[in-house]
Amino acid sequence: MYCKKSIDSYIIAYKYYLIMRTLALTYLFTWVNSLIMNKPKYFIKTIEKFLEDRKIATFDQLKTALGNPARCTIFRKLAKMEYLSSYSHRGKYYTLRSIAKFNALGLWQYRSVWFSRFGNLIDTAEALVHRSETGYTATELKNVLQVNANHALTQLARSGRLQRKPFGSAYIYMSGESQVAQRQRKARKVQSKRSSASLVVVNPDLASEEAKATILLFCSMLDERQRRLYAGLESLKLGHGGDVHIASLLGMDPHTVARGRQELMSGNFSSDRLREEGGGRLPQEKKHPKS
Repeated sequence: MYCKKSIDSYIIAYKYYLIMRTLALTYLFTWVNSLIMNKPKYFIKTIEKFLEDRKIATFDQLKTALGNPARCTIFRKLAKMEYLSSYSHRGKYYTLRSIAKFNALGLWQYRSVWFSRFGNLIDTAEALVHRSETGYTATELKNVLQVNANHALTQLARSGRLQRKPFGSAYIYMSGESQVAQRQRKARKVQSKRSSASLVVVNPDLASEEAKATILLFCSMLDERQRRLYAGLESLKLGHGGDVHIASLLGMDPHTVARGRQELMSGNFSSDRLREEGGGRLPQEKKHPKS
């Protein structure tokens, strides 16, 4: 009788042990699984906080902030967050689409780094050319993108995604869609026929040498403020993109042309001073030859 009770107690104890072990293992597996499931959330929140603070970051900076995980892990997390890589600086910098503040062309600059809502440089060049009214020359697109796009345009033309056609002394890149390209070609011809005397020449490469010589001669007789205001006036005539086109033609900085345009629109400019106080080159002492 006593032996039977001992066996029953042993069985009960063993069952209790099995139950407790099962519960412990279940809890352990649940805890480990929760860590695994929460790790992506941790990574994503860390990336979001890091980029919200810095706006942009290199891959190495993101890797350090996340504790040096594998390369594929970082890109897997970025893909879930709609990230963008810069089309300038060889795609070295990253940001989130929610952080970028794009302009009317779909471009965003942070410091000297450029991003596009369309993606990399090739996709951006294709999108801008397709959406333009008159297509772009390589020079025009460089002024818009602030990077050299010659290689990207060549690739797009060779693959048939864009059309490359001679126009006067330059090549124009137009949409790969025939109907859009035809409309762009007609619009380009209309612009090229505008009076060069009024400087309505959208592409400086296409302006006649006589028109250029006349314009540059006229500008050489103006002082600094008058040149700025004149360039601003002609930029207003051109409308969108006028600043970079006029700057390229007159050999000026686009920001100077934009300033002249803004001064004309606001009427806020001095009739006395050529420059703001403190502007211009620093004074230098006259050097006397040694005897």
